[in-house]
Amino acid sequence: MKETEVYQSLQTIKHPEIQEQDLVSLGMIEKVLVDGGTVKVILALPKLDVPIKNELIDLIKDTISRFETGWKVEVELIEMDPQRRERFFAISREAQKNVPHKRKVKKIVAVMSGKGGVGKSSIAGLLASSLKRRELGVGILDADITGPSIPMLFGLNTSPIGSEYGIIPVVSTSGIKIISVNLLLPDPDQPVIWRGPLISKTIKQFWEDIIWGELDFLVVDLPPGTADAALTVMQSLPLDGVLLVTTPQDLAGMVVRKAANMIKMIQVPLLGIVENMSYVICPNCGQHFDLFGPSKAEKTGQMVGTRIIGSFPIDPSLAVLCDTGSIENYSSSILEEITSQIIDKMPL
Repeated sequence: MKETEVYQSLQTIKHPEIQEQDLVSLGMIEKVLVDGGTVKVILALPKLDVPIKNELIDLIKDTISRFETGWKVEVELIEMDPQRRERFFAISREAQKNVPHKRKVKKIVAVMSGKGGVGKSSIAGLLASSLKRRELGVGILDADITGPSIPMLFGLNTSPIGSEYGIIPVVSTSGIKIISVNLLLPDPDQPVIWRGPLISKTIKQFWEDIIWGELDFLVVDLPPGTADAALTVMQSLPLDGVLLVTTPQDLAGMVVRKAANMIKMIQVPLLGIVENMSYVICPNCGQHFDLFGPSKAEKTGQMVGTRIIGSFPIDPSLAVLCDTGSIENYSSSILEEITSQIIDKMPL
């Protein structure tokens, strides 16, 4: 077996998450070495801990073994350098945009926090509700598989309906199309104890197998952190922008900066930062109180090269609406201004 023949066999392997591209075209094959009866393939990954690494190794071994029996196949993993990683994600996003059945969704915006407990899902739900009030077609993909809260915010407990063409999402009171793993569980309190690869496949299925129809905006509620789920969304969905959510403390800002650096690495536009729980307003005198001390959000924005597009106060009325599944009934001038800025950054 010659090295050129090995490359030819590897060109038949489609990336599991980017079916339009093969491993060679994606620049994932660093080198092929043929020595005696052994074929060694050096496989370059965007991150060494990507959840599909074992699947890729098995695909390479099975393909070469079928091409030429009796050969020993070894696969060595290396991490892509920054230039190759940028090219990989650029090809990935372009490939996703060129799939015809996905063109019905005009704009996809992910809401990301890096840190948990900052109100990311609430901001995602509020943004979707505000967009819907402008008579736009809106959907929410709840990618927070192990901590799904979107159905509760919208008061949903019905299961999606399957059809021969795909899964029909649940529709909220105002007409927002929603899919979440909690809508598929027999008991909403049942924990989702899944490992990274299964979580990643579920997110990909939520994008590919759901009949989203004609949407102006799809809002993706990401889980906290920069691990498998976030990487899957940024690699498998043709994102048009990411909105970061933080709180005033520098601790939250530090984690948000990690998320911002990940977004830059993958070359997805950063839409700005929303500071949640920024302050509380005294119901008697109207004075603002900084419960978490002076805000560090402006500093965070400057460090990652973006700006604060809105600061949300702690609002007890919003908490009540979220607990009763009525988040769509909330509106404020701050929310509408944030929505306007996002639409300006991603014109339809």
